[in-house]
Amino acid sequence: MLYVSTRGKTDIVSSAHAITRGLADDGGLFVPQSIPAMRMTDIKAMSGKPYTERAVDVLLQYLTDFSEDELRQCVNAAYAPEKFGADPAPLVQVNENTGVLELWHGPTSAFKDMALQLLPHLLTRSMRKTGETNKVVILVATSGDTGKAALEGFADVEGTQIIVFYPKDGVSDMQKRQMITQAGKNVKVFGIEGNFDDAQRGVKEIFGNTALAAALGTKGYSFSSANSINWGRLVPQIVYYFSAYVDAVKSGKIEAGDGINFVVPTGNFGNILAGYYAKLMGLPIERLLCASNSNNVLTDFINTGTYDKRREFYKTISPSMDILVSSNLERLLYNVTDCDSARVAEYMKQLNTEGVYKVDSDDLKRIQSEFFGAWVDELETKEAIGRIYSDYHYLMDTHTAVAWRALEKYRFLTSDETYTVVLSTASPYKFADSVLDALGDGQLAGSDAFAELHELNEKTGVEIPPRMLALQELPVLHKEIVAADKMELAVMTNLL
Repeated sequence: MLYVSTRGKTDIVSSAHAITRGLADDGGLFVPQSIPAMRMTDIKAMSGKPYTERAVDVLLQYLTDFSEDELRQCVNAAYAPEKFGADPAPLVQVNENTGVLELWHGPTSAFKDMALQLLPHLLTRSMRKTGETNKVVILVATSGDTGKAALEGFADVEGTQIIVFYPKDGVSDMQKRQMITQAGKNVKVFGIEGNFDDAQRGVKEIFGNTALAAALGTKGYSFSSANSINWGRLVPQIVYYFSAYVDAVKSGKIEAGDGINFVVPTGNFGNILAGYYAKLMGLPIERLLCASNSNNVLTDFINTGTYDKRREFYKTISPSMDILVSSNLERLLYNVTDCDSARVAEYMKQLNTEGVYKVDSDDLKRIQSEFFGAWVDELETKEAIGRIYSDYHYLMDTHTAVAWRALEKYRFLTSDETYTVVLSTASPYKFADSVLDALGDGQLAGSDAFAELHELNEKTGVEIPPRMLALQELPVLHKEIVAADKMELAVMTNLL
């Protein structure tokens, strides 16, 4: 399996090269030359396997320059029980035709752990395969969860340095605390004056600065990424769609071969794109429901074919989705245009220069045949948290609630009662203040992050993640705030 750039001006590379480099030299994203097929017999065979072996089955299809033993070593280390418990991605039945796939049982209590505990193992092996001798500098822009998960995965990993940028006023108190207390001799965290899109744009500009790359190369550094622009971040996420499907079959909710829907709260489009790849591989997915908050650029795009980032940016109670430029959409465009890299490059050029692009009618029809878009405001999000807890005694965070409410809108509009899996992307404790507010009697909400944890625990009995409680005793190690246009300077100062 070889990889090409979505923009068509980069050499074809192996998966190890794609993982090591992160972003293609032409500014595009690496995508597989072809999509491997999984037969239903292969999918059914996953039923009796643990999550780690299901992961090996899927990863083998894409990472063909890794041996089966290598991949098994990587996934066993990444998803060790001491990190994730007995089941890294349990499917919890909430009502008769809806399950919730809990993806937050890893060390940082967010779904990003599912990929970012594995990526360091894939990257270090990829470096050996490609003969990379420089120290790889991992640059990360985060809307909240990716930053901590990447820091946790790469802390003290030999041959790497990791630098994370987060919007100083655009993450929850707990997300911020997780990042600024991160220890490790190779880690650095900066808050920026701006939002996630500013951070993401800054990181991409650093990647695109060939003079800077050359200067740092002489000092023994090379850039890579832990954002989902890196194929090594995206491919592990395909696994949990297959795992959820076989668990739904095991529980008797569907028969093998039946169609299933997934609803995904997403801002950067990576999480839902992994489901799209799973469908292309043969998983019987009927519809992928793209759930947005008030930053509803993806909903508008799916419904109209116009992607327009020229709109007001909202800071919401689901901050990991507060994004107006969804990088992974570029990979979807590459597929729906039948790999027309010139057209994709033109769309991206229009987005950068004009802030808007519009796909043609045939491309839009293909997108709408696969995806449904809906958005959910703040009041609806809180109402869903309170109502689902009251009706089913199931506690959701603010992002999962967006997905649940989007599913309700979809069912109302379509009368489609297909069994559906809601992807739950974070522990409710990461957003305890908003969850308490949604439950209606959070007396301490908005006061102290750790008091809120205890109040939510006392009200619901849901266990507080132990590592989150431990944050209270950890010293703050990263206090620097930089302007969004000074990110490159911060990188240079940190490295040189």
